Order: sequence, then C-alpha cells, then structure tokens
Amino acid sequence: MKKQLQNTLLLLLYLSGNLVFAQTDWDAKIKQELPKILEKHRELVSIPNVASDEANMMKNVDWVTKAFKELDFEVSILKTSTLPVFLAEKQVNPKAKTILFYLHLDGQAVNPQKWNQKDPFRPVLKEQDDDGVWQIINWSRIKTYIDPDWRVFGRAAADDKAPIIMMLSALEFLQKEQQKLQYNVKIILDLQEETRSKGFLSTLETYKNKYAADYMIIMDGPAHPTNKPTLTFGCRGIATINISIYGAKLPQHSGHYGNYAPNPVFSMSHLLASMKDETGKVVIDGFYDGITLDTETQKLLAQVPDDNVQIQKSLGISKPDNVGKTYQEALQYPSLNVRHIETSWKGPGLKTIIPEIVTAYLDVRLVKETNGKAQLDKVKKHIESQGYLVLNRKPIDSERSKHTKIATITTNAGVSAFRTDINSFIGKKLRTTISNAFGNDPIMIRTMGGTVPITPAIQVLDIPAIIVPMVNMDNNQHNPNENIRIGNITQGIKICLAILSMKL
Repeated sequence: MKKQLQNTLLLLLYLSGNLVFAQTDWDAKIKQELPKILEKHRELVSIPNVASDEANMMKNVDWVTKAFKELDFEVSILKTSTLPVFLAEKQVNPKAKTILFYLHLDGQAVNPQKWNQKDPFRPVLKEQDDDGVWQIINWSRIKTYIDPDWRVFGRAAADDKAPIIMMLSALEFLQKEQQKLQYNVKIILDLQEETRSKGFLSTLETYKNKYAADYMIIMDGPAHPTNKPTLTFGCRGIATINISIYGAKLPQHSGHYGNYAPNPVFSMSHLLASMKDETGKVVIDGFYDGITLDTETQKLLAQVPDDNVQIQKSLGISKPDNVGKTYQEALQYPSLNVRHIETSWKGPGLKTIIPEIVTAYLDVRLVKETNGKAQLDKVKKHIESQGYLVLNRKPIDSERSKHTKIATITTNAGVSAFRTDINSFIGKKLRTTISNAFGNDPIMIRTMGGTVPITPAIQVLDIPAIIVPMVNMDNNQHNPNENIRIGNITQGIKICLAILSMKL
C-alpha cells in the first residue's frame, strides 16, 4: 500500500510538471520574441569562430559569458592544454539530478571565394525564388513577418551556434515566466570540437568533478531530413589504417621498364579488391562478428521514416552496398572505406613513370560491438593472408630481395562508438517529454553514421549520453553556404524548453 501511494505521488508530481509546460503557450511566446532571437543569433554568428584564431574565439567566450551570467548561471573558464573550456552551471538543489549539456562554440574554417555572400561571418537572410535559388533579403523584413522556411546563411549559423541560441532563448523564457529548473544544469561549450576537442579531452581527469553529472545531452548535428524532433542514441566511432605497397626502389620510366618492374598500383588494386565482394560486403574474416539485430531493434530501425529510394536517387546510385536491407540497418555494422590513394608523384601534370610506392588510406567506422584495435588486427591478418610480409616500417634491401609482396601499415585505433539504451531512464524520459510537447513521438535514431569526437568523455565520465540534434539536415555543415532554417530555430527552442522543464 505504501509503495502504491509513493508511485501515485510520483505520477502526480510528473503530471504537474508537464501541466505547467502544457499550460504555457510557448509557440505564441516564441513567435513574439523571434525577431529579437534572430538578431541575437545574427550577432553571435558575426563573431568569427575558427579555433586557430584565438583572439576571436575569446570574443565568442566573452559574448556567451555575458549571456549566461544574465541568466544567473555561474560561469567558469577552465584552462586546458590549448584553448579553454567554457562551463556554465546552475544548481537548484545539491540532492537533485544533474544534466550536462554539451555544445561547441567553434566552427569550420572558411574559403570566402566559395561562398555566395561577401563574408561568411556576416550572416545574411535568404529566401528561395520560384526557381529554387536562394536570394538575399533585407534583415528588416523580420520585424513584420517571418517565414519559417527562410534561412540564415553564415559560418556556424547551424553548427553549432543555432543550438546555443536555442538553449539561451529557452532559459530566458523560463526566467521571464518565473519557472524554475527541475534539476541542476551544467553546460559545456567546447572551443575546439571541429579540431577533435583536444583541449576539452585533455581536461577529463583534471575537471572530472566539475563535469560530473547523471546524464549527458549532446546538442550537435542535424535532425532527421523530415525536420521532425529527433533523438539519436549513439554514433559510430572511427579507426584508420594506412597501407603502403612497394615496387622498384625508385620510380622507373614506363618505356624502359614497363613489363619488367612491377607496378605497385596494380598490386594495391588486387589487395583492396580482396577485402570486399562485388556486392559491397566486407569479406575480411570476422569483420561483422558480434552484430545481431533482434526483432525489437529491427522495429526501432523501421520507425525511422527514411525514403530509401529517394536516398539512392539523391546519391546518384542504382543500388546500395548489400550490408543492411535499409540505410538505418547499414549504419548498425562496421564499415571499411578507402578514403584516398596516392603514389609518390604529386607534382602538376602526368609522368610516364612506374611509381615505386602506392599508399591507400582506409578508415573503419566502428559500432558499439566492435573495438578499433581488434578491427584493425583483422585487416592486418587479411593482408598477411594474401601473402604479404607486413611491416611497421619501410623494407630493407634484404627483405625486398626475398619477398615479392611487402606492405607497411600504420594504424590508429581512433575513437570508439557509443550507444545508450533506448529504454534507459533518460531515453524514456526524453521520448515522453518531447511527445508531450509536440503531440507525436520523436524520431529515434539508434546510431548515426558520423563520429562525435567527445566520445572518450562519455566513457571517462561514465554517464549515459543522448544526442538531441535540432538543425536542418541540409544545412551544408562544414561546407560553403552553411545555413539554418528559421523553422528549426523555433522548434529547437521549444525542444529545449520541454527538456529544461522535465522532472527527473
């Protein structure tokens, strides 16, 4: 009876929290404040944020420091081996749960000549004309009417300054409505995410207590192409292996030594071809070991509203690799990719030479069930099974004269994958929270294809992590003409409001 009463009280507490959220017309309030929000976004995006430009990065830090302090957050600028880490904290109760939010403040480098605007760090507002071409419109138009399909173009407009503005806006709304946070909040802004988070990762042990939390929410990356609210429960990792194969000791004239000096490019082509069959499946022994997709997992993958025919059409391919039956299934397996091949000649034009060396650069995308070192060992064993003497250095003359096939490999076990159980407490809580806010279940992605460089932080801090991506998929992330759809900004603010209002 006592336990039943406790459960009833917990349910009432949970419902009361959701009732407060439901009773507030956030859509109307966001619409009313949207011009000011867009001006703030414009102001932040106007500060260049390439990590190599420390002076401007610190201007970004100054901007967000002021913004979070105005919301009564305690701000710390944590020293690292390189650029600092920005940490904002608000404690509501020492005994309450804590969520650590991760975002990043830096953006990719730019080549201004490839942008369709004068300055990638001077954001412009655009709408599509009847031919689907994005045309610049005057910022003054946001004062009278805002089309959710308009977009703001500028470096980091989406990745990752839009989520920062979404979070700040949500916190400001809660402050104005005098709605208190239900749990302790910590917010990390990484200043070097685009360059592998070197500074942040170097501080994991030093500031482990500062970063300590019960759950981690990563606000980075694009939502599903439908732009519906999305939860992503993991990401793939990445390991790399470089393979060099040798011919003669020096490059040779193809007229003098053609038909005599072996060309290592052909040897490399045979070796690489031996790693996959004609359907695209990796045939390296044990490469897919440990991967099982049970009925529940297959149902989870099937609920993602991908149009696989359209994906193939957009890629310009008639048929995908035969690894998974769908795009989502394919992401559940480790992949083997050749990302670059080069010979010794790198100058302009072509030469009639037989190269003395060819190097192939491969990457292996990892899933939670696979280990980077183990996967690379499988690749090495496969190379040996093809008759190669495998070295970790260049061969010496006695080895060249004795062995027909010699390969030098260098490996990096890289970054592991992570995946949080969809039925974990935080997984269920986020799903219910967003469902209540939007009237429909969010799209749930079991594993996204890319790699989040902060995965080691998830492992060291030992906390369940979920990615809440909010920007539009077609934002040209890392490319010229990066953009954010305004409709995604408003939806992202509402997602942040829902998450910040939930009871743990």
